[in-house]
Amino acid sequence: MMLCDFHIHSTFSDGSLTIAEIVDLDGRRGFGAIAITDHLCEESTFLGKTARWLERTLTRETFPFYLDTIHAQAERAWRQYRMRVLPGFELTKNSLINHRSAHVVAVGVEKWISADQDIFAMLKEIRAAGGLAIAAHPVCTGKFEPQTYFLWSRRRELAPHFDAWEVASGKQLFAPVAESGLPMLANSDLHHAHHIHAWKTKLSCERHPEAIKEAVRRQRVEFEYYAGNPLLSLKKATV
Repeated sequence: MMLCDFHIHSTFSDGSLTIAEIVDLDGRRGFGAIAITDHLCEESTFLGKTARWLERTLTRETFPFYLDTIHAQAERAWRQYRMRVLPGFELTKNSLINHRSAHVVAVGVEKWISADQDIFAMLKEIRAAGGLAIAAHPVCTGKFEPQTYFLWSRRRELAPHFDAWEVASGKQLFAPVAESGLPMLANSDLHHAHHIHAWKTKLSCERHPEAIKEAVRRQRVEFEYYAGNPLLSLKKATV
């Protein structure tokens, strides 16, 4: 089994660590696979334009350099730590109304996908690119922050188009997702180094990008709270 985290932010959006620092943070701790998933916000909305002005989002201009940086660090991560680093991003549709906000994490995708599209179009593009589509923190996160309820309120119609729903984000375990019967992943949503103490996913598969994605799709997963050593575990039967 290898420890994995598929929701991590770097200085390319609103994270405090560079991609190189993230690789060392997780690599030195023996992680088997991670994904870099910086925010990719809408371009046409007020909040999306604000994120661009604040340099808290990927843009069409920064996206090629972002991918190049991930590729370079992925090579180093494998050579130095035998850890896989997958490219990705978090398609970010923010609203002042919680029930209109939705975040979709795309893992294993190297093409630009517009966050201005509707959810179904974005999910179709992720799947066409061979990536994983993950519903990010779809229920209450337990924190005093804007929430993203759009996906959960429409989960019945959206479920066939997602590969997994986050059952945990950081230290918070989401009971409604755990009890839903939907496919699941646990991630840190890391923005700062201390966020590494969080729920993680454990996979049983080869350390190869396609094998990793297939293990998620087939739900060959377990979940563990990582605090430097195993403290809690939440097992899910293999599908």
